Amino acid sequence: MKEREKIMVCVTRQRTCERLIKVGQKLCTKLEGELKVVHVAKTGDNFLGNPDEGEALDYLFQISKAAGADMTVLRAEDVVDKLVDFAEKNGVDMIIVGEGPQSKGDENIIRQLELRLPNVEIRVIPA
Repeated sequence: MKEREKIMVCVTRQRTCERLIKVGQKLCTKLEGELKVVHVAKTGDNFLGNPDEGEALDYLFQISKAAGADMTVLRAEDVVDKLVDFAEKNGVDMIIVGEGPQSKGDENIIRQLELRLPNVEIRVIPA
């Protein structure tokens, strides 16, 4: 018997990431999988001092919980390194990321994930 499909949803500090969690939830239901929601804050970022960002993360925690997922907030100098590490340690089969405004940074993160996790399916959800 195959282990449950493990799906990781990457979120930022924006309420709009709710859509990514909902996509992950639907896929988990369909595949009878396990959902993990992850946010990586750059070392030195102070999101607790920003009420909007703190509220957004709290909101995403609530949405994650309602979707039956654990939400993990991590800190790291290198966001991609931390996401790759988390995916490997948790045996992730699929990663869901949002498509941002056409910024090179987002495309770079997605490309790096694809290169470093060749056996993991990466799904980019349009904005």
